[in-house]
Amino acid sequence: MSDSSAIVQKLWNYCNVLRDDGLSYQDYIEQLTFLLFLKMADEQTKPPFSRPAIVPKGLDWAALHRLDGDALDLHYRHTLVELGKQPGTLGVIFRKAQNKVQDPAKLKRLVSDLIEKEQWMTLDADVKGDAYEGLLAKNAEDVKSGAGQYFTPRELIKAIVDVMKPTAGMSVADPACGTGGMLLEAIHHVRERHEDDRTLWGKLFGQEKNLTTSAIARMNLFLHGAADFQIVRGDTLRNPAFYSGDNLATFDCVIANPPFSLEKWGDEVWASDPFGRNFAGMPPGKSGDYAWVQHMIKSMAPKTGRMAVVLPHGALFRMGAEGKIRTKLLGMDVLEAVIGLGPNLFYGTGLAACILVFRQRKAKERKNKVLILDASKEFKSGRAQNELMPEHVEHIYNWVREFKDVEGIARVVTLEEIVANDYNLNIPRYVEPKAEQQTLTVEDAMKELEASAEAAFAAEEKLIAILKREGLLV
Repeated sequence: MSDSSAIVQKLWNYCNVLRDDGLSYQDYIEQLTFLLFLKMADEQTKPPFSRPAIVPKGLDWAALHRLDGDALDLHYRHTLVELGKQPGTLGVIFRKAQNKVQDPAKLKRLVSDLIEKEQWMTLDADVKGDAYEGLLAKNAEDVKSGAGQYFTPRELIKAIVDVMKPTAGMSVADPACGTGGMLLEAIHHVRERHEDDRTLWGKLFGQEKNLTTSAIARMNLFLHGAADFQIVRGDTLRNPAFYSGDNLATFDCVIANPPFSLEKWGDEVWASDPFGRNFAGMPPGKSGDYAWVQHMIKSMAPKTGRMAVVLPHGALFRMGAEGKIRTKLLGMDVLEAVIGLGPNLFYGTGLAACILVFRQRKAKERKNKVLILDASKEFKSGRAQNELMPEHVEHIYNWVREFKDVEGIARVVTLEEIVANDYNLNIPRYVEPKAEQQTLTVEDAMKELEASAEAAFAAEEKLIAILKREGLLV
């Protein structure tokens, strides 16, 4: 059993026994799968796990398998509590992440299925990690779970990270990390370049407001072999977790897909923000889009910093307070690219979005210029949701890398032109869709008209001949 997608489907089928269990379904199903993989790690003691006997004695799956009813519920929660006492990453994952099981009989059935029906012990580390992430994706697809807001589709993440191009030894931060996909893809990106991803250990930072989701992010990174990282539960806009002295900590690469147009985001504390994150202006209380942008710009390292943030299209052209902030940022010449995406690429929303790419120090040939890219047709249509395919990701990466005009797709626009458009970045203002039909010259049009007329006359003569032959026309 080596195909992670097949494993995901089996896990999902087992998880469906808990569907009617209310909120507890989305709260603990990932924990159960994680516990299963921890059991495998104990028995195999192979990488990516750093030490054997991760699960304390007496807290294994066999103990869960022996119990029923309330005893099973108590033992399950006791397992999580004891795991939360472990030092290092594992303890942080489970600390304060315990939830009461509403229906122990369903938990019993799931445990039995997971233990008895499949040969999970043959999985290697990469497959386990991919299977766990696949389970997160399935959960995000399930509209009833509400998990979509915390999970970004993997190919979209790959497109963003490819544009950022993190390399060995860089620090990477995601201030709205959800289930940790951006940080995980940074690891994959470094591996694909045949560089040592261990150089990222200790340099991966994420913050997530939701308690359960922050725990899942830690599980996700842990199962994929990340040995040292920091995922902090907290509200980034009100209480950023990473700072140096009186200033925000800065990173080589800052990437995020924050909540779109977040209301009640913390404007009441930003008027006197101690970190100076309102340097370009105060975002409106009804939309935190440019709060995230300013936080991330402040988090870029002075020389090497670059960032990519996913926003709704409205952030490109809304006026008022956001228009003033956009004007200030464009005047700073830190915006490098605007990438328009197609519709229905995200779980739980059909809205089209865009990616804004910023760089602390733009290359000389890119100064006072912005690449405006219309990638809205780069997707594969799906019945429930559209998706980016590998070829779409490659197209986006190449267009950004080449930074040149492509008819109907991309334009390198000067700041002077943007100023003339009142700092409006709406993509159709700069990139006209490629004409679907070829425009004919007058001469060509006359030739086509003459040919059509000749064909019509010939058809008429043929019809007259037939009618005369049949005696229908004298």
